Amino acid sequence: MKTLKIPEATIMRLSVYSRYLSEMDRKGIITISSGDIAEGVGVSPAQVRKDLAYFGEFGIRGVGYNVKDLNRTILKILGLSEGWNIALVGIGNLGLALSTYRGFKDRGFTITCIFDNNPEKVGMIVNGIEVMHIDRIEEIIPQRKTQIGAITVPASAAQDVADKLVRAGIKAILNFAPVVLNVPPEIELRNVDLSVNLEVLTFNLGGRMA
Repeated sequence: MKTLKIPEATIMRLSVYSRYLSEMDRKGIITISSGDIAEGVGVSPAQVRKDLAYFGEFGIRGVGYNVKDLNRTILKILGLSEGWNIALVGIGNLGLALSTYRGFKDRGFTITCIFDNNPEKVGMIVNGIEVMHIDRIEEIIPQRKTQIGAITVPASAAQDVADKLVRAGIKAILNFAPVVLNVPPEIELRNVDLSVNLEVLTFNLGGRMA
């Protein structure tokens, strides 16, 4: 179902819709309208319908959507109908926070291995997982059938880590290091720069306050 014609913003909203639908399902809600979803996540009903229309026809006109069925469909669209394994590289403050984040497990992501190059951290048990030396990346990742790498090391070490992950067979990288990485075109790369996001916020705030 993936296509270049689908805006990335739509995919991000689908993730938000899914979380909201999961919440409604836990509350016992059976049927929901596009207006209900829109109000719950802060967009317009037209935006909800447009986002879903990229992937087909859902729901019954005048009735709405079945909460379980729609959420199941969105999870399939997002590739979350099966689990995904993550290798976490770097167990500093950010890495430690990510290693204990329950939201990963709730959405089907499992951290299978953790790596660091600090001798004081290698051998530690973090959330039930032994921290291994970075030099073991290419050995361990294939053994644990891990598809995604998360990089939380300093910028100066990030490219070397990315190279190791690629050689280990990783298919996608989530990069938290504030540096541009060079990876082969077949590798899915997503950069998460917290400073950039803060700067977008301050730009928007500046526009409102002008």
